[in-house]
Amino acid sequence: MTAKANQYDVIRKPIITEKATMASENGAVVFEVAMDAAKPEIKAAVEAIFGVKVKAVNTTVTKGKVKRFRGRPGERRDVKKAYVTLEEGNTIDVATGL
Repeated sequence: MTAKANQYDVIRKPIITEKATMASENGAVVFEVAMDAAKPEIKAAVEAIFGVKVKAVNTTVTKGKVKRFRGRPGERRDVKKAYVTLEEGNTIDVATGL
């Protein structure tokens, strides 16, 4: 596996929600990341993929909810999010593709 493929395994996809949009006004970008990804790995992957300087990385794990699917109980998967704060002057446009 190449280094670039490893970095795309760490960072799954950007998260575009109201809360993520509010965070982007303060220079932060929100990504869904692998559950076993550590903060230094996330920082290195974002810097390598997007070519920006990362100031800080905060992570949170959202536990999967129990939901009904066609009358049967099912469970959503757990999701790990990374709030990546960028250095001044650096931006990532998540509206465009990677």
